Amino acid sequence: MHTTLPTPKIGISACLLGNPVRFNGGHKESRLCSETLAQHFEFVPVCPEVAIGLGTPREPIRLVGETDAPRAVGTVRPELDVTEALAAYGRQIAEQLHDISGYILMQKSPSCGMERVKVYAANGHTQPGGGAGIFARALMELRPDLPVEEDGRLNDAVLRENFLTRVYAYADWQRLLQSGITRRAIVDFHSRYKYQLMASNPLQYRVLGRLVANLAERSLDEFATHYFSQMMQALKKPATRGTHCNVLLHLSGYLKDALGSEDRREMRHLIDQYRAGVIPLVVPLTLLKHHFRRHPDHYIARQAYLQPHPETLSLRNGI
Repeated sequence: MHTTLPTPKIGISACLLGNPVRFNGGHKESRLCSETLAQHFEFVPVCPEVAIGLGTPREPIRLVGETDAPRAVGTVRPELDVTEALAAYGRQIAEQLHDISGYILMQKSPSCGMERVKVYAANGHTQPGGGAGIFARALMELRPDLPVEEDGRLNDAVLRENFLTRVYAYADWQRLLQSGITRRAIVDFHSRYKYQLMASNPLQYRVLGRLVANLAERSLDEFATHYFSQMMQALKKPATRGTHCNVLLHLSGYLKDALGSEDRREMRHLIDQYRAGVIPLVVPLTLLKHHFRRHPDHYIARQAYLQPHPETLSLRNGI
């Protein structure tokens, strides 16, 4: 089980940390980011609008045109078009911040919004569905595997836990690449994430298992890139109570010979209570870890699922 996890770096819209960089000279401080998460991550604040030379305060910009390829133009002076500048800066940051393990974006922003940003038609009406901010789109296109989330969605306990699980997995893979990739290292990495993948995406868990079984058939670099990309896509799917229960039952199976009937019944009861929504995930997990401390299993002790992020973040208390 991880006890100490290194501090991952996360890119973040600067206004979310309280920096007064918004068009009106204000900020959009997220206490979750600036107070809670800042204790666990090294934040790299970025404001693309300031970076491309727009002053503070400044004329607001908005997205105009088609939702899949809008332009970012001034609301007062439509001839002010900063689309190319924002996209170029998104590509620059994607390459420059090669060591970040995630990115938190300001929602609804024409530069930083991840999705559902208002896009205006020529007649001034908003287009259905909305689009992505220009900077955000360029960043995500160049770094498709990077965990990216919006500040508002992080208030959802399930999405928050999912995002930060992906951030730590991404950081883990970055460390693996730094130490030198080998076939054995990939097999080891995959075996540690086995139960996390089973919880997130049981279907992709099986696909990735077959992929790793045929590891010898492809060049190492090509395989590593393909594997990691598929893994990060698989982890994007938040685990459900049902898939968590499936994993908890699998893990408790390793204890069947070590525990008496009373302990086994209690474990099963807590898993059922979690499935029914009576208790949070942390309760059956804590008991499971307690039993594994008394009856250690080398394979289980290495599973990322048991501690995918620091306990002090309390992410599993709310799901």
